[in-house]
Amino acid sequence: MLRLIRYLRPFVGAILLIFALLFVQAMTDLELPDYMSNIVNIGIQQNGIDKPVPSVLRQSVMEHLLLLMPAGDADEIKANMTLLDRTQMSSQAYEAALKQYPLIVDETLYELKPDAVISDSASAALAKALTMLSAIEQIQENGTSSLGSGDSMLANLPAGSDIFQILAQLPAAQRQQMLDQAEEKMTGLTDSILRQTAITRISAEYKAIGLDIAAIQSGYVLRTGGIMLLIALIGAVCSILVGLLAARVAAGLSRNLRLAVFSQVEHFSSAEFDTFSTASLITRSTNDIQQVQMTLVMLLRILFYAPILGTGGVIKVINSDVSMGWIIALAVSILMTLIIVMFIIAIPRFKKVQKLVDRLNLVTREILTGMMVIRAFNTQRHQDEKFDAANQDLTRINLFISRLMALLMPMMMLIMNGITLLIVWVGAKQVDLGSMQVGDIMAFMQYTMQIIMSFLMVSMVFIMLPRASVSGQRIAEVLAVKPQINDPDTILPFDPAKRGKVVFDHVYFRYPNADDDVLTDITFTAQPGETTALIGSTGCGKSTVVNLIPRFYDVTGGQILIDGVDVRQVRQHDLRERIGYVAQKGVLFTGSIQDNIRYGRPEASPDETRQAAQTAQALDFIEASEAGFDTPISQGGTNVSGGQKQRLSIARALIKRPEIYIFDDTFSALDYQTDTALRKALRQQTGHATVLIVAQRIGTIRHADQIIVLDQGKIVGKGTHDELLKSCPVYLEIASSQLSEEELAL
Repeated sequence: MLRLIRYLRPFVGAILLIFALLFVQAMTDLELPDYMSNIVNIGIQQNGIDKPVPSVLRQSVMEHLLLLMPAGDADEIKANMTLLDRTQMSSQAYEAALKQYPLIVDETLYELKPDAVISDSASAALAKALTMLSAIEQIQENGTSSLGSGDSMLANLPAGSDIFQILAQLPAAQRQQMLDQAEEKMTGLTDSILRQTAITRISAEYKAIGLDIAAIQSGYVLRTGGIMLLIALIGAVCSILVGLLAARVAAGLSRNLRLAVFSQVEHFSSAEFDTFSTASLITRSTNDIQQVQMTLVMLLRILFYAPILGTGGVIKVINSDVSMGWIIALAVSILMTLIIVMFIIAIPRFKKVQKLVDRLNLVTREILTGMMVIRAFNTQRHQDEKFDAANQDLTRINLFISRLMALLMPMMMLIMNGITLLIVWVGAKQVDLGSMQVGDIMAFMQYTMQIIMSFLMVSMVFIMLPRASVSGQRIAEVLAVKPQINDPDTILPFDPAKRGKVVFDHVYFRYPNADDDVLTDITFTAQPGETTALIGSTGCGKSTVVNLIPRFYDVTGGQILIDGVDVRQVRQHDLRERIGYVAQKGVLFTGSIQDNIRYGRPEASPDETRQAAQTAQALDFIEASEAGFDTPISQGGTNVSGGQKQRLSIARALIKRPEIYIFDDTFSALDYQTDTALRKALRQQTGHATVLIVAQRIGTIRHADQIIVLDQGKIVGKGTHDELLKSCPVYLEIASSQLSEEELAL
């Protein structure tokens, strides 16, 4: 497929935009688990309080906290708080504060400044102070706390003592010693537990001040949920745009590849058509390009997105909780083992599919083309078996691949569900130990699924790649072919003085990869205004001779001159414009009779079309149809007889008015009466041109100006009918097999 990348150049801008949108989509997907975790941890468990720094405190609580903090941190916290004293506030400020903090009526408060900037160390010190405050309050109330009561100086104070009054009266060194002992009791507590304990105390403080905790909680959940919806919406828009752009890029590439393949095939010589079968070219132009298109859509949508998602998920997991990272390593290991095993089994089958599709197309085309012969010989059963064998081979391998892919998804789901259970089991223990929160487990679970899904998506792309790679290689093979027949670098002009003159000058020809020459030392001249006929036994090279004139093949020795110029030294288009070619097998195209006759000269007038049909003896059956020249021709001309097809092909050559007419055994499908009438009309119509006729019947060519007799690729006789009867045994033998003694004597 790499050889087809150059066909993506027109879509570079769209591809870059796809990558940018995929990056945004991946970032939005990676952000959602964090917000979901916050809703659980902060919105539900912490009543919507997102940090251990209170926005408002009672003055008494503030003073207690300052006693429990190091001097530097205490000063920083106090500097970021504003005292709300009703006696010192304006009436307007007081009314505003009263609506927000009902307790201000009875007690002075401290409010966090809007532009407050608190360092991490001060924030951590405040969290510890809030935890100790909660413990001291429990000691004062119950005589014990979560910090213990047996060996703490705080717990050994006399019952009913005001601990904060005592702390305030103690010298700074002794007070610090007591705080250090309290902190030692908290060394086993994780930052998560300290944070939760501090926030629990803040929540209690808010209730005491009169704040609506339910409103705070619902407000946080709604804000976070709204952000999640916005992020999800952005991701959805990116996903839709990526799908649209990827489909357009893939469809555009498919269109360009089909055009490139078709244009390439149009330039193929007969030698290239001998290399690629028609069925194979059709498969490469349709099924193979479709495979590349489908795979490109997947590549554009997944191959860039999945690595970002997987890498981002790993980074998020490492930053959040490394202790459970081994679960992801385990999941990826199991997943990669499964994918590798699938690859080993599936890839060889994928490579066989396209060849089997070729085979099925070949058999189908062969049977449909030869249906009349099959029916004539009653071999339908044999052909059914032949088709069934090709069909079964393709069906068998497709079923195997489909079953393998069907097995892959349940196994992937089993792995994902098993990993989910493992995360819940390990995470539950972490929650019980206080080292994780429930929301963190949920986020970890989602990140793990994203990582696994990224590997799954990449694996699905790589499963599709082998078949698409084979298809891309088959397309590239066609596009890489260099046609053997090309226009020359230096183009020579035709000599107008030799208009229509055809000269074979010691021509030799050998088919590609053949060991022997098909034609040997062919030399003759066909003059304008004369008819040159070629006759000989089947397989002697008659059709090969005339196929060399329009350069369907190139000579391997000697030269062919048209209007005094070697056919290899002129443009193919200019050469074939001078030739009216009627193939041995009449070929018609879908459309009307008029379209087929005007095929080589679309601008021809209705009178010219009618004249060409009349000369070709086709006017009688055309006018016998109700639609006349508008009579439709079905695909391949199956709705006209062989003779009618040949006459329409002759009319198509006549309307072109070329310098040279080539009739390659064109009259074989005509009856003698039509043959005679047609040749008589042709002599009048083509009197100025050079006419070359390949024929099997002596009656068709006996009046030719020059007859070339071929035998095993060599000229064994040259002259008129009468001259050859006397001088050429091969011609005499052919004539004797077709003419009576009286006709030979004439």
